[in-house]
Amino acid sequence: MKEFDYVILGGGCAGLSLAYELDINNKIKNKKLAIVEIRDEYKRDKTWSFWKVNNHNFDDCIIKTWNNFSINSKSGSHKVLNRDYPYQTIDSGLFYNKILNKIRQNKNIEFFKNINQLNLNNSIIFNSIPAKENYEGKIWQHFKGIEIETSKNIFDDKIFNLMDFDCDQRDNVHFFYTLPFTKNKALIETTWLSKMDNKSLKDYDAQLEKYIEETLKIKNYKINYQEEGAIPLFYPIYQIEKNKINIGSAGGMTRLSTGYTFLNIQDHSKYIVNNIEKIQSSKPYHIGKKYEFLDNVFLNVLKKYPDKMPEIFLNMFKAPSKTIIKFLSNKSNIFEDIGIILKMPKWIFIKNIF
Repeated sequence: MKEFDYVILGGGCAGLSLAYELDINNKIKNKKLAIVEIRDEYKRDKTWSFWKVNNHNFDDCIIKTWNNFSINSKSGSHKVLNRDYPYQTIDSGLFYNKILNKIRQNKNIEFFKNINQLNLNNSIIFNSIPAKENYEGKIWQHFKGIEIETSKNIFDDKIFNLMDFDCDQRDNVHFFYTLPFTKNKALIETTWLSKMDNKSLKDYDAQLEKYIEETLKIKNYKINYQEEGAIPLFYPIYQIEKNKINIGSAGGMTRLSTGYTFLNIQDHSKYIVNNIEKIQSSKPYHIGKKYEFLDNVFLNVLKKYPDKMPEIFLNMFKAPSKTIIKFLSNKSNIFEDIGIILKMPKWIFIKNIF
């Protein structure tokens, strides 16, 4: 069995981001890195979106950037004009190609499909694979999206729809998400915030077809691409091991109130690289304790009052755009946090603190 200085378990977004950050900063020059990944090939399988509140390495993987967005509910809609932080969407296929083309030039980086091929006794392990645990009663953000193309110019590609709650809620939280890449091409997703054991919510194809034809009034279109996934809106349980550091969702890099993970992964990767020589004794990286607290309160409200969530989201986005975007991207200060909290139904949230 082979020995490596560093081993990354899982060659997805978190694992490849870390490998790329280590490589471009010459941290593998005199070290050896193994990446354990079971997939046979890399292709576009996900779409990552976020507000660009800080720089990242993947501007050349961006499909589209927007400055403005809208929120809809049954009671009305709200447009948000955003001049400070553009919203960006990354094509995972471009992301994979960029990283793989770079790291495969480094002879000190090797890929493996099975962990049993490695001797891990003397390695520092970066793990992106969540531990198996009982997920009963936990809230997930689960979704299916399709990229459609129309023969006519239908979409306004200057603004995207972040959340459209004007749809069947089925006693949970449900919204549609529309990213217009061009005037005749858009990614449309049906998204649920719910437990995963309710299979009646997973008729995604029927939901998308109805929304596209009845709400968007699009009758003729072709599907270019589709994706499906589930993001855990809870922090994973794992044992602390002296030679293992969890990354990605397994390392708590998912923002529980939003599901946003991509930029947190990039920040965590930079932190690891900056502290790689002493990473085992470095302070564990966190999104922020205040966000963990506020998100847990938020999710308690979501579980108990799913019917109130569309209006809560709508009112939250009526705060100044810079304030809400910084809050959702873990970059807000205490005054901005207070501004968001004041938009919430206070008694409901106070009751769910404890």
